Parts: sequence; structure tokens; C-alpha cells
Amino acid sequence: MRAATFGTTRKVSMPHSPFIALALLLLVPAVLCAQPVNSDCANASALCAGQPMAGNNTGASTDPGACPGTGHVLWYTFTTNSVGGDGTVTIAGLNCPAIAGMDNELNVAVLSGDGSCSLAQFSIVSGCVRDSVDFAVPVSGLQPATIYWLLVAGVANNGALIDAQCGFNVTVSGPGIDVVNVDFDAGADVTIPLGGSTQLNAVGGTTYFWTPTSGLSGNTVPDPVARPNESTTYTVETTVDGCTFTDFVNVTVERLVNPANTFTPNGDGINDTWLVTGLLERPQAEVSVYDRWGQRVYHSIGYKEPFDGAGLPTATYYWYISLNDVSGKSDPYTGYVTIVR
Repeated sequence: MRAATFGTTRKVSMPHSPFIALALLLLVPAVLCAQPVNSDCANASALCAGQPMAGNNTGASTDPGACPGTGHVLWYTFTTNSVGGDGTVTIAGLNCPAIAGMDNELNVAVLSGDGSCSLAQFSIVSGCVRDSVDFAVPVSGLQPATIYWLLVAGVANNGALIDAQCGFNVTVSGPGIDVVNVDFDAGADVTIPLGGSTQLNAVGGTTYFWTPTSGLSGNTVPDPVARPNESTTYTVETTVDGCTFTDFVNVTVERLVNPANTFTPNGDGINDTWLVTGLLERPQAEVSVYDRWGQRVYHSIGYKEPFDGAGLPTATYYWYISLNDVSGKSDPYTGYVTIVR
């Protein structure tokens, strides 16, 4: 890394002709008198990993940037994750007004420092990359859990008299910067049987807020119990270093039994009994079948003797199956089956 060089505010020598001087002043947007709040190091804006932030260096201080030929600087900071590594700074949505005498390129530099905002202690880590269209700046070797400074500055290039002053979006991301699935994680996806439950386990947050709340034992704890009736994606939100992040976990609800919805007990040896898959390995399963008046017409523990509809007319019947196990009864599966003769 080489030491960054920063000068004092640049003084512009105005031409002797008052008419030319006035024309040059008119080229500078009137909003120059209203500086962006992050025009200096002490008021740098904090970037959140993976979240674009809108910026505009119009009216920023005329102090020169860290890179040659740059000025009207905006200051940002970002904090790396607990692992560190490579990252990327992306400038997108670059919008520079067409003003005679003004350039349309922005410049990016990433600096390391001790937090004192003393310009002499900064070093350039990566950058001095510039363009007039959307561009990305790779940053390698970022230290873990470390604050870095990011400077976006206008360029005075190709004989331009005024540094570029433009709108843009800036984003920092990458393996050394991203927080979700590194320092904050909603946990692994899980599959449960219908009627079953699982304990979610988010880690790395400060506070937690889960949505949707259906099927959850609570939505402001890191580890609620989820008991959804259908497959559900749960999203959890937290705040890390002043930034809000969200992650999600998929809870897939699986039917462990899949009964046929018809059978034909006509004695032809084909589909003569009610087929219910998934019960052979569950000897404690309780199976009941009812007619439309609520009269139970079949009941068994286990399913060694399948329901054959003996003596029953063609009709639709309703069934309840509790899988059960050594821990007790489970919520039942329900549905209907039609006897066709």
C-alpha cells in the first residue's frame, strides 16, 4: 500500500476578463452552497453490505481526492465481516448532468486508517478507478472486522474545468464484506412431517423479528418453534452494526402417508383394497374410516388388514390417520376415499 496524498483546498485562478470569469461561475451548479453531509471524513456515511446507497457529490467540498485529478469528494465507511477477504465496490446509476466545462467521470478509492480522520494516516488499499458509466472496483485482502473508508470523487479530465458532480448508487459486497450467511444466519432448511414441528435457530443478530408469524411459538426470539400446516418460508430480520439484514429458512411440510382416493372392491384382483403407502413401518398408526353420517365403518391399529369396503355401497368415505409413535399420538392426516363398484 502506498500512502495517500491529500492537498489543501484548490484555488482556482480566474481569468482577467470579468465576462469569462462570470461565465465560468455560472457553470458551477447553484447547489454547491449546500454541501452533502458526508463531504468530510468525520461525517462519512456508513454503507451496509449488499445494500445500495444513493449519493450525489454536487456541492461537495472542493478538496482534492485521494487520487490525482479528482475533487468534490464524498466519504463513506464500511465494516468487513468476521472472516475478511475480497470485496467489490460498485458504482451504478451514474447520472452526470451535461454541463459545458464539467467532466462526467467519477473516481473510487478505498482507504485504510486508524479512525482518527487525520489525512496523513490514510493509505490507499485499492482504487483510483474511474469511469463515466457504471463500473466495479475489486478490493482484495480486506482484514476481518475492520472499518475501511471509501471515497467517491469527481474527475476533471480531458481539459475539463470542473470536477464531475453526479448522482450515483454505491454498493459494497463480496466474501469479505457480506454479513448474511457469514455473521448472521437464519439456519439450515428443514423438512418436517405434517403435524410435526422444528426449532428454528438464527444466529449472529442482536434482535430478531420473524415473519410470517403463523405456526411460530414466537417471533422476537432467535429460536422459535415452527409448526406450520404447509411448507413455509420464514424470514428473520436483525440489526448488525447499525445495518438491517434479513435471511430466510425454508420449512418444507411433507405428507408421510399418501392414501389412494379410490378403490374398486369388485373381486377382480385389481385395486380391490384401499392402498395407503407409508404405514408398513408405523405399527402404532391408527386408521379410521367414516361414512357420510359419521358412522365409523373401519378402524385398525397398524394397517395389516387393509380396508376392503366389504358390505359398503358405492359412496365417498372420510378417513383419519394418526401416525403415532413412542412419544404419543400425532395430529391426524385427513381426507376422503371413494368406493367404486
